[in-house]
Amino acid sequence: MTRPYLGNPKYTIEVLQKYNFAFQKRFGQNFLIDTHVLEKIINASQITKDDFVLEIGPGIGTMTQYLAEAAREVVAVEIDKTLIPILENDTLKDWDNVTVINEDILKVDIAALAQEKNGGKPIKVVANLPYYITTPIIMGLFENHVPISSITIMVQKEVADRMQVGPGTKDYGALSLAVQYYAKPQIIANVPPNCFMPRPKVGSAVIQLVRYEEPPVQVENEKLMFRLIRASFNQRRKTLINGLKNSQELDFSKEEIEKAMAETGIPANVRGEALTLKEFADLANAFHKLR
Repeated sequence: MTRPYLGNPKYTIEVLQKYNFAFQKRFGQNFLIDTHVLEKIINASQITKDDFVLEIGPGIGTMTQYLAEAAREVVAVEIDKTLIPILENDTLKDWDNVTVINEDILKVDIAALAQEKNGGKPIKVVANLPYYITTPIIMGLFENHVPISSITIMVQKEVADRMQVGPGTKDYGALSLAVQYYAKPQIIANVPPNCFMPRPKVGSAVIQLVRYEEPPVQVENEKLMFRLIRASFNQRRKTLINGLKNSQELDFSKEEIEKAMAETGIPANVRGEALTLKEFADLANAFHKLR
């Protein structure tokens, strides 16, 4: 069995030169070239030979090699078709437990894939995600109720911070609440720009989201709660009442909004950014009762 070797920049450069690979800005490509970071990701993911792993954006297969060595089976979804021959004919050819799919991850039916490959049992997701697509990917995995035990991802540092902060901070927003409703977030490592090729302009972080078996709050209508959350943060300088009243997504009257807030004991002049996840859940339940 070949050992993973691509964490070494020398081999990364050799592969890129061999295939005259050109980095695509539109795909936000930054390949990891640091074995310590790769090992931290694998260790944090606690991948065993029982695990089916979905990797999003394998690039030239650097992390895929490490995942293939640790897991039972890996499916790697790569949008850039110029990387497919490198992965299939070269960097992953020695691992027979990896399947590469050339597709946009947002168009893949991951729940069906988990059913086919893992009998519907929870899968582990590992990814080095480009900034522009982080939120839609994470929210897609959670909102579509894909069976997941954990998501371990490299993201822009400020996005990782946003996922784990609480009320009253400037980074707190709809993403923080959504992530914390579905999972327990923990930053595993901060990763400076020199760990990548090419170097990004900003720092990154590895964050792990361990899926809750049951959400930490009880809510009658999940979709309504997330509509309330989005409306509250769309105009975050406004009071909660004005944010909800002006929202295109909601059709509650000012009287209904005031009634629901009074029922949950939320002050009339509060801003959405001051509310906890539990308060948003209570508010959603109050609105649910009104209708």
